Amino acid sequence: MKDITAPTVEALRDDILRHLTYTMGKDADHASVYDWRMALSFALRDRIVEPWFAATRQTWDQGRKRVYYLSMEFLIGRVLEDAAINLGLRATCRDAMTSLGVDFRAVVEDEPDAALGNGGLGRLAACYMESMASLGCAGYGYGIRYEHGLFRQRFEGGRQVETPEDWLKQRHPWEFERPEAAYEIGFKGTVEKRDGKSVWVPGETVMAEAFDMPVIGWKGKWANTLRLWSATPTTLFDLARFNHGDYAAAAEPEALARTLSRVLYPDDTTYQGKELRLKQEYFLTAAALHDIIRRHVSGGYALKDLPDHVAIQMNDTHPAIAGPELVRILVDLNGMSFEDAIEITVKCLGYTNHTLLPEALERWATYLMGSVLPRHMQIIEQIDAWHLKNNPARPHYVGVVKHHEVRMGELAFVTAHKVNGVSALHSELIKQNLFPELDKLHPGRIINQTNGVTPRRWLRMANPALSRLITETIGTGWEADLDRLRDLEPHVDDPGFRTDFAAAKRQNKDALANWFLETQGVKVDPAAIFDVQVKRIHEYKRQLLNILQTIAEWHEMRNNPQADYQPRVKIFGGKAAPGYHTAKEIIRLINDVASVVNADPLTGDRLKIVYPANYNVSMAERLIPAADLSEQISTAGKEASGTGNMKFALNGALTIGTLDGANVEIRQEVGAENFFLFGLTAPEVMERRKDPEHARHAILASQPLQDVLQMIAEGRFSPEEPERYHGLVHNMWHSDYFLVASDFEAYRSAQAQVDRAFADPDRWWRMAALNTARMGFFSSDRAIRGYMAEIWETESAL
Repeated sequence: MKDITAPTVEALRDDILRHLTYTMGKDADHASVYDWRMALSFALRDRIVEPWFAATRQTWDQGRKRVYYLSMEFLIGRVLEDAAINLGLRATCRDAMTSLGVDFRAVVEDEPDAALGNGGLGRLAACYMESMASLGCAGYGYGIRYEHGLFRQRFEGGRQVETPEDWLKQRHPWEFERPEAAYEIGFKGTVEKRDGKSVWVPGETVMAEAFDMPVIGWKGKWANTLRLWSATPTTLFDLARFNHGDYAAAAEPEALARTLSRVLYPDDTTYQGKELRLKQEYFLTAAALHDIIRRHVSGGYALKDLPDHVAIQMNDTHPAIAGPELVRILVDLNGMSFEDAIEITVKCLGYTNHTLLPEALERWATYLMGSVLPRHMQIIEQIDAWHLKNNPARPHYVGVVKHHEVRMGELAFVTAHKVNGVSALHSELIKQNLFPELDKLHPGRIINQTNGVTPRRWLRMANPALSRLITETIGTGWEADLDRLRDLEPHVDDPGFRTDFAAAKRQNKDALANWFLETQGVKVDPAAIFDVQVKRIHEYKRQLLNILQTIAEWHEMRNNPQADYQPRVKIFGGKAAPGYHTAKEIIRLINDVASVVNADPLTGDRLKIVYPANYNVSMAERLIPAADLSEQISTAGKEASGTGNMKFALNGALTIGTLDGANVEIRQEVGAENFFLFGLTAPEVMERRKDPEHARHAILASQPLQDVLQMIAEGRFSPEEPERYHGLVHNMWHSDYFLVASDFEAYRSAQAQVDRAFADPDRWWRMAALNTARMGFFSSDRAIRGYMAEIWETESAL
């Protein structure tokens, strides 16, 4: 096989110019940054295609088992630089563009983020796809090609405003359209009996059309496929209606189809929103399963042998309809018995649980399920009855269908052979709190696979300064063997190494400070503590605790201006779900506080608050390498794992956090002395909630918290509307389900410990360097090896 993955600068330059001319139709004198980016992207894509084809051929030739990863989100971020790094061509790309008089960084940053996800769930899926390719695990990712993704966030008067994400307004150079891979997907209609068999006659249909993106692994040795489905109408429009002047009705088929793949997570506070979300989940899952079965059969394999060749991973409950759909395909379309079909289904399916929040474990009204997917509702009831028959000890209150609801968590559990949590604590809580009865019925089905992140993107690409230092210190190869970071430990006691480590961090902080000034108009001191909390805005993640403590710190600085404070830059990032009123209130409060604090001459550069809008993967790649302090402050027992916490610690940020999710394991790995722990534990949280007055007791025990709540209630941060946050304050006094007040004083104390540590640079940089050195466990490569061995039962092709 001809090696095209390591061209000279001149060869790559020629390919870029060829694509500029023949693909983009431009000459160099008139090319825009967009034109240059597309030309470079196509030149790199050319070098991915051959290993991609070779991997596919090898999988077919060797009859390899394929892993199919079903996820509603794949938050892949920008592709160009990531692909260049995995091909070993970043320096070559930079030099080629420089020789053409083009700024490589400007080209990279011109690429829009693919709007295919929301947060940790989608970014994890992207890391796992990259690790599967790097490890030679033959696989496919299946998702939806969202036209607008989640939404683009901007702030007006401090409030979040959602506008459509327009990433597909430009051509997407990394995808290949596959019109031959199209499947008709049905909804609604009726179920008829024909010759004793159930036949579903859908009332609506759309086509699922495939778009493939190659996912290249480290050093270009293997490539897998991310297949995204786009919904198109089965008939473009009703010509008869159109000719009669009923133009809106004529376009209904197209409107239905486009709606399906337009927006990630439509607001489901309405019946129509719930129906659309269920349709989206079925659309993704059904298209994927039809594709999987087609590929299996075309390989000459019998359906009874499906588990030997196919492993299907359900990433959360969104694709949980996979169980009933696979049974339907095997029974209704292929004449298999129900008992054989459900046995095959369970052997093929795995379920990753990502949440302990009851509201996030999807439940669909039986009326809605029966209306949108009538045949599936019958099969779900059949699965429930089968499970009860085979498990007569199942308590009466446990089941898939209860209280006129289909419980998708339970459905995923009973149709999967393995159920995994995503951190050690989370997996135990799944057993103890979420599915205790099912765990007793199926001992050993619940296992743990702690999350991980890919070091190629989150260290090598995002943090070139620190990556260079690591390579200079321990040599090459750590990107594919992150445990080698332990070799840094002997160097941590070397003052010269700590100085270099601090210099790498300062380089990133300087760059971020410049970006804040250019884009946010906020001047910050790079010598200050860069204190960062970036994640979805949710009450359990407790951005409210962070901003309340920030107000308390500001108040203290004003009252004692001569005291010795460590300067801080408080950085927030994240979006709130469109229908989540309280989360949106918290966003507005953060922005209102920022406008007051940032303009205060008394505190000046000692305290600044920055909240850039529209947090995404590319922004994370700026913020995380520059962070000194990582805020991981969720209510204990609520965060499944987290992956942001891993990225921060890997990049030398110290964590302030509760014993929640993967924080527990991070603290074990980096050492308790290198982690700022505070707050109630998960059992203590449950115990505290038994006291109906817990919020009032905690507030009355903290004068600083009383002062903060009083300032907010009086309109100190909203003088034009003093009552703006009365609801938030009332909730703090009378409910406070996520125990912000109960953890407030412990959080303040931990922040004071941060100040003392930062005031001693020698101590701080030793702690920071040890965080990086001890994060090898949290590689997504390690996580995928665990899935391959313990869930998918497959081996590397490399």
